[in-house]
Amino acid sequence: MTTVIETRGLTKTYGKVRALDGLDLSIPRGGVYGVLGPNGAGKSTLFRILLGLIRASDGTATVMGGGVGDVAAMRRMGSMIETPRFPPYMTARQVLRWLALEHGVAAEADIPRWLDRVGLTEAADRKVRGFSVGMLQRLGVAGALLSKPELVILDEPTSGMDPPGIQEMRALIRSLADDDGVTVVLASHQLLEVQRVCDRVAIMNRGKLVREGAVSELTATGERLRLSVKPVERVAEILGANGARDGGAVLANIARAEAPALIKALVEAGIEIDEARWVGADLESVFMSETGHQETPHAG
Repeated sequence: MTTVIETRGLTKTYGKVRALDGLDLSIPRGGVYGVLGPNGAGKSTLFRILLGLIRASDGTATVMGGGVGDVAAMRRMGSMIETPRFPPYMTARQVLRWLALEHGVAAEADIPRWLDRVGLTEAADRKVRGFSVGMLQRLGVAGALLSKPELVILDEPTSGMDPPGIQEMRALIRSLADDDGVTVVLASHQLLEVQRVCDRVAIMNRGKLVREGAVSELTATGERLRLSVKPVERVAEILGANGARDGGAVLANIARAEAPALIKALVEAGIEIDEARWVGADLESVFMSETGHQETPHAG
């Protein structure tokens, strides 16, 4: 498996505070990779180190096969960290021209294309001082993509967006990975969106990696058989501690091998079964289990 980011023993301290604590992480090339964690987990610190904005106290990190700060490697990356800020007197089109000049790609940057892909064509010639947070996020993502990077790091790309905007950004991120071959690494506190858009995730807590893997594998943990049945109360009684009500259905906490016998027993008991399907845990429950946090996680 080819990696785009690799850290070994990565540590960052601020006095007695360890923002990163011996972090070992490998992010594979291709697809969308989510970095999750509650406030203070170390996500933003990790991103800043990878982008060369701050230095690690200990350990190593490589990005695109080169060390942090390697010019050739950095030119193959794009990034948007936190809500971007641009000169308020510039239009969206002017901002992208300015960024293209800064990146050294003014000649080849297809600005109209990126404005269209982030949904800002109609606002291209409006001054950014009147942009909402969501629009600034879109413009920041466009700026991160101008140089056609192989890897892009996005911190809260859907912050401040309404539901249609979130859907559009999700589609763009998947398109970047599936159609353009860009590896997207993102942090987000919207766990449902992460579950929908990411192929793999890393869950961090207190500067350490506590869980990593494919979203499908993580959410399969603790899967249960969801039975849409009548009468629900009778099935709940039969299952006892192995059953839990879920609206008009019952969730059976059993092994897959036990399912045929259970269904047969329910039918013989006169239970009407409309549907039986396996459901996994959602990413939020995995997150809460691994971090012990009951608050909404943020990408800080």
